[in-house]
Amino acid sequence: MKILAIGAHPDDIEFGCAPALMKEIRRGNEARMIVLSRGEAGSAGTPEIRQAESRQAARLIGASIDFWDFGGDCNLQHFAANSIKIAAEIRNYRPEIVLAPDPEENQHPDHAAAGKLARDACRFARYGGLLRDLPAHRITALYFYTITRHTAWSPDLVIDIGEVIRDWEAVMRCHATQIASKNYLDLQLTSARVLGLSAGVEYAIGFKVNDPIRIDFLSDLTRSSRSF
Repeated sequence: MKILAIGAHPDDIEFGCAPALMKEIRRGNEARMIVLSRGEAGSAGTPEIRQAESRQAARLIGASIDFWDFGGDCNLQHFAANSIKIAAEIRNYRPEIVLAPDPEENQHPDHAAAGKLARDACRFARYGGLLRDLPAHRITALYFYTITRHTAWSPDLVIDIGEVIRDWEAVMRCHATQIASKNYLDLQLTSARVLGLSAGVEYAIGFKVNDPIRIDFLSDLTRSSRSF
């Protein structure tokens, strides 16, 4: 199975959904990361440094990574042309699963823009009349992750990440410029600990679904996050 993870900035994927990618890669699946800026407007670290940090983190995750120019940090726009560019990548890579930031507005408009661009791109990739030089592709699922917005954020899916928690910490530590400027490490680990405890495991991360999950029987679902 192929998984395409999309982030607005260097470190978004790493802070938001890296544990899920690592678990899937260790299961034998393949992951690709696309970052839509190089952190040009960041308060800490140059774009070159931040790009190098993300490449180091991608190596630890086991995923490939590319950086795209959509106008730079703080300039991401929810335009059809940008979504069509991502749709072309979806047709080229042909992933079953796409991961993207939650499209709900939050403290950084780039996060929501990236989520909306990815959502539209997944739809555009299906349309035979677009990008006629590439065969249309229908993904199986689109899931949204959060980056630092944990309070009042209710995921639809919860994944046990206890087995990769220390490896996730190593991935996040690759972003030395960012964890030196704010205590992102404790924020992510504490949030994963709280979500995990509420779900009956040690650590967990969550995702929102773009579409309802289809099953044949209620009895097929043998686990939930109902612990309290």
